[in-house]
Amino acid sequence: MDKELHRITSTCIIHRDGKYLLLQRSLSKKVFPGKWTVPGGGLSIDDYIDTPKTTSDHWYYALENSLRREIKEEAGIEVGKINYLCDMTFIRPDNIPVIILSFYAPYQSGEIKLDHESVNHAWATCEELKNHDLIEGIADEIKMVDEIVKS
Repeated sequence: MDKELHRITSTCIIHRDGKYLLLQRSLSKKVFPGKWTVPGGGLSIDDYIDTPKTTSDHWYYALENSLRREIKEEAGIEVGKINYLCDMTFIRPDNIPVIILSFYAPYQSGEIKLDHESVNHAWATCEELKNHDLIEGIADEIKMVDEIVKS
């Protein structure tokens, strides 16, 4: 394992009227096939390299732009202001370390339209999370957001 390389990904817990958007991963996914999760995906160089730099040397908001793109691709919807929640790291089965930055945002507009990466979706309350085979930690993160949104 190359100790300098990591895959950077982001997820977004989308809330609307006391419910949270869940997506069921395709059975053909390498990691967590068939499990329920929230929208998100990896940051790639293509997310910023062909866009104008925001300073002479840097691109600001590449991760947020990537996350908005992933939400639109995976679920067909738009979200409002994206807020940071937490981060975690794990090692994929192919030994690639993954850093996941978790965010949350309110639903803004659009109708759910899934891409090939997901086979089902649900809007669930915190109580209804137990009815879905969630990736470990997702329920805890949704409950964190639920407390923030209610306060």
